[in-house]
Amino acid sequence: MTINIGETVFSGTGRFCRMGAAVVLLAIAGCSSTNIEGAAPAASLVEGPKDTGAYPNLNIPPQVAAEQFTEEEKNAKLAQLKADGQAQGSKGGAVRAANTAALNTLARKHGADALKQIEANCDPALDPTCK
Repeated sequence: MTINIGETVFSGTGRFCRMGAAVVLLAIAGCSSTNIEGAAPAASLVEGPKDTGAYPNLNIPPQVAAEQFTEEEKNAKLAQLKADGQAQGSKGGAVRAANTAALNTLARKHGADALKQIEANCDPALDPTCK
């Protein structure tokens, strides 16, 4: 009987289990700490909800963070935005090509030209003599 106990305690499986248990205990010990500094931001510790012993008065309007726009300022800003949007947009709807034949020729040849450049391992932007 004692031989069987000795084999279990000192065998490879027992050693593996003991090492695993030691690693788990060390991990748990490393995670536990009594130091609470840095656990919460300092601002949240200073400012936060305070129990005043009374219900808040919801009839008092909250303080605004910034001055509100007047109607005239709002309309002026909207007009400026619309003018900027129209200046950036196209005037005649769709873009019209000046020379459709040249663009069609470019479309047919571009794929083959790009493939030749890729296969030649050269970049015309870096090497102007590359063709």
